[in-house]
Amino acid sequence: MLAFHQLELLAPARDADIGIEAVNHGADAVYIGGPGFGARASAGNSVQDIERLVKHAHRFGSRIFITLNTILRDDELEPARRMAWDVYNAGADALIVQDMGLLEIDLPPIQLHASTQTDIRTPEKARFLQDAGISKLVLARELTLPQIAAIRDVLDPQRSIIEFFIHGALCVAYSGQCYISHAHTGRSANRGDCSQACRLPYEVKDSQGRIVAHDKHVLSMKDNNQSDNLRQLIDVGCRSFKIEGRYKDMAYVKNITAHYRRLFDEILNERPELAPASHGKATFSFTPDPDQNFNREFTDYFVQGRKEDIGAFDTPKNPGQPIGWVHKVAADHLEISTDDPAAVLHNGDGLCYYDLQKELVGLQINRAEPAGQQGHWKLWPKDPMGGFKDLRKGVQVNRNRDMSWVRTLEKKSAERRMGVWMKLSETPDGLQLSLTDEAGFAGSAQLATEWQAPKDTVSAAAKLEQQLAKLGDTVFEPLQVQLDLPRPWFVPPSQLNALRREAVAALEAARAAGLERLPRAKPVEPPAPYPEDTLSYLANVFNDKARQFYAKHGVKVIAAAYEAHEEEGEVSLMITKHCVRFSLSLCPKQAKGVTGVQGTIRAEPLQLINGKEKLTLRFDCKPCEMHVVGKIKRSVLNATPEAQIKFYKTRPVTGVH
Repeated sequence: MLAFHQLELLAPARDADIGIEAVNHGADAVYIGGPGFGARASAGNSVQDIERLVKHAHRFGSRIFITLNTILRDDELEPARRMAWDVYNAGADALIVQDMGLLEIDLPPIQLHASTQTDIRTPEKARFLQDAGISKLVLARELTLPQIAAIRDVLDPQRSIIEFFIHGALCVAYSGQCYISHAHTGRSANRGDCSQACRLPYEVKDSQGRIVAHDKHVLSMKDNNQSDNLRQLIDVGCRSFKIEGRYKDMAYVKNITAHYRRLFDEILNERPELAPASHGKATFSFTPDPDQNFNREFTDYFVQGRKEDIGAFDTPKNPGQPIGWVHKVAADHLEISTDDPAAVLHNGDGLCYYDLQKELVGLQINRAEPAGQQGHWKLWPKDPMGGFKDLRKGVQVNRNRDMSWVRTLEKKSAERRMGVWMKLSETPDGLQLSLTDEAGFAGSAQLATEWQAPKDTVSAAAKLEQQLAKLGDTVFEPLQVQLDLPRPWFVPPSQLNALRREAVAALEAARAAGLERLPRAKPVEPPAPYPEDTLSYLANVFNDKARQFYAKHGVKVIAAAYEAHEEEGEVSLMITKHCVRFSLSLCPKQAKGVTGVQGTIRAEPLQLINGKEKLTLRFDCKPCEMHVVGKIKRSVLNATPEAQIKFYKTRPVTGVH
């Protein structure tokens, strides 16, 4: 498994081609969906594509993890088991799982990682999962540095490694455990089909019916970016660093992987006690820039403690980067002046601006031309000018798509190579070329040939070195070419090329043979007790094997998952560390110490309204959490259930939600 001194950059892949480019751009590991049962329903891949990606990744010692992280019905356990064996036989290195029922079936001897949806927030939960046989724990994104350190302190680094999300979209619910989508539409986020109700605009009303906020995306978070916190995350025990984005395109994965690869390489150069989790160095034909990809602006969320600016309340869209100001609006075009006179606009660029209601308006450029002095541009939009609301002189304009950048990343944009020492020596039958790479793997090849004297003894050695060093069509680059020859040799280039190819093939074979499969951790015996003896629907138990798992670990009362439709009344459809009252400056804790205010602001419920949809916000101030409360729609309850699930003849009482 990943050693504690190793750092793993883990990139997402929607498909095998994106995964291959993630590896080329420096990923130590890639996570990708298999044929089914992944938490991104439309991002599945065939076993054949998984095998193709595995073969490429393993050349560099990079690993491939398969997302098997939905909750499963009883009738899905057998297909999931077969899929697990299929991807294992294709060479996959680990399964990322949420459903504990999988631990009770005949899985292959493949390493298991706990998905973030297992909701790991406490040392007790983390320790339990380690003892249950989980080798990597993807912690909740809401944790602070001290909370992560507390989890590190209870783990055995020889048994379990901490993984943490460092970039990408944020789910506002703790660990992605949100039931709003299923309650309103029947589409379960736990089963990879979230309707993203968190990105909708809401009217916010207080307990007296007064409007607190109008058409604000109050559940929409900015995007996660931990670029400035990597060293501290390492110090508190994180070893695998995960980029979100299995729905994202090739350009996103290339750019963001390259960005963090550069940052981690800087850290590795500073701290020789640490090492990368794979081999080779990636070089790029572009300068990585996270601002160039779709983002909702950035936040480091709760890592450094609670902050006020974590929400993307105005829009869930990509606002881009400021580029200039509207100078003139004409009937068929507009003119802008750029902040940077050297900035260049292109045909196909995407621009946007905020109208008077703070709604983001997009504007795609059909044609862009310089307009006289430097920094002034005439722009002809793709759509009619009359459709751009509140577009006027003095409006600030952002660019959210730079076609020059897009075209750069459509081309080959990275190379990844491993350093190799090359030694040519004389044998009784001719010559031998020995290769040793930076990881210590070795391969060699022999050439049976008779000694030939070179015409030019002075340049003979240099010519041999030059010819041997031609590794351009391989994944290797020469660190040193050593000639261990008692006399000068002439070797025809064709023979030398063949010798080099055979030696490279031998080295690749040695690397493939030397790559050990990640070990499956054994659970402790007797089974470790679960930290609680009662589980509500929040535990996502959706099959009998999962029920058996928790019962084996001492849980006395086990409620069925929300998707079983046993919770027909109002319940917490989402629990989140994000607090709307805090973000709107209505938090009672914020009010403490303010003259004339203390005691007048209470954590009373708020209501969210979007059309006919209504949700209640309740506030649990002691742990500083917010509950989004609602009930399942009758239309969802009346729909034909996918499968019946019954644990008990009479449902247990698990407390008030």
